Amino acid sequence: MHSAGTGAPTRHVIAWDDPSYTDAAALDAEERRQFDVCHGCRRCFNLCDSFPRLFDLIDAAKSGELDTVESKDFEPVVDACTLCDMCFMTKCPYVPPHELNIDFPHLMLRHRVLEEKKGKVTFAQREIRKTDRNGALASHVAGVANWASSVTNKLGRSVLAAAANIHPRAWLPDFVPAKDVLTTRAAREPLPVSATPAASKRKVVIYATCAANFNKPEIGLATRAVLARNGIETIVVHPGCCGMPQLEIGDLVAVAASAKKVAADLITWVDKGYDIVALTPSCALMLKFEWPLIVPKDENVARLAKATRDVSEYIVEVAKKDGLAGTLAPMPEPVALHIACHSRAQNMGAKAADMLRLIPEANISVVERCSGHGGAWGAEKPNFEVALKVGKPVFRRVLDLKPAHVSSECPLAGDHIVQGVQELEPGTHIKASVHPILLFARAYGIDVGVPK
Repeated sequence: MHSAGTGAPTRHVIAWDDPSYTDAAALDAEERRQFDVCHGCRRCFNLCDSFPRLFDLIDAAKSGELDTVESKDFEPVVDACTLCDMCFMTKCPYVPPHELNIDFPHLMLRHRVLEEKKGKVTFAQREIRKTDRNGALASHVAGVANWASSVTNKLGRSVLAAAANIHPRAWLPDFVPAKDVLTTRAAREPLPVSATPAASKRKVVIYATCAANFNKPEIGLATRAVLARNGIETIVVHPGCCGMPQLEIGDLVAVAASAKKVAADLITWVDKGYDIVALTPSCALMLKFEWPLIVPKDENVARLAKATRDVSEYIVEVAKKDGLAGTLAPMPEPVALHIACHSRAQNMGAKAADMLRLIPEANISVVERCSGHGGAWGAEKPNFEVALKVGKPVFRRVLDLKPAHVSSECPLAGDHIVQGVQELEPGTHIKASVHPILLFARAYGIDVGVPK
């Protein structure tokens, strides 16, 4: 047996519709097999709270080994996993194709699928993850919704804590009014496309994603404007959520349905010669990597995965293959750039850093560690303090850098970082995070509302 993997990391199809996948005894045996390898290695001790919990559990056992740990005590280990994939991507030497075949995040997912099948997922957990429905409803009463969910509204947050298990201190994203939802604005505001740049032969469908569509439309508006400056025709669509929120709770039936629905819609654009650009890294990861493992026999999904790019990845591709049009203004002010875990899990390199370094005099410091947020997970009462704990090294690094801008590809991670920084240093000048594409747009002289 080799001491480390001999090939690029690969992942197996998630056989969630096979009865053995949710067989409790089979799962327990596989958890014990993989946990024992983790116990003997421990390289991942500092990534998230799952591994310290696992190692403390084993160390406190009568034998100091897994044989005297009860299976019911695995629950806190599973609960702490954010499915960030960083143990798989950056730490574990035993991932496939290694013979030991360790995939800790997908093992945790398997456990959650069994819990979901047993009915252990709560009503509140399901409802807060219906991001399309929640966004559409909240956009019609955005002012009231944002007031009710503000951390300064003690009564509103008490209600959210009781009804939805949301921690009273966790920052939640604001919603934009219905008239300002990304797909609505894009349809209402035609954008001239330059006909001269080398990239003008390209056409792009911008997959809006829930976060950009309902919470941060400026991400999509900036992307559209940058592509138009480079002669690239764009269309903004949002056929549905990618299913990442449902993946968190092990509802793979819902994820598979989302994959089939969205892929069937987007593939019609691929057939017309369009590239697909996803605005947030979690959604790009789902389209490119997770969907093909969950619905491997769906041809639309397979073809869509090959046609999809992360927004930063696509801009860098245009720059390398076609050259960028126009002139970018210098950006000498320091930027602390957080590379989101789900960007890193796409195994494409730090494309957001590559993109920003196309700007003259760019002063970029990359922060490549988990923010700790983990989607809706990090806002829930049992997890919020853990999310702050995991993200603390990022918060401290940002404070050390004293940047003019804090930037993250993930809107939720960006807000979480700013909250963590403010809790470590009340009164800090850092008030908001900004997506890298907005900084890139600003270098082009395009202003769609970069947070100050």
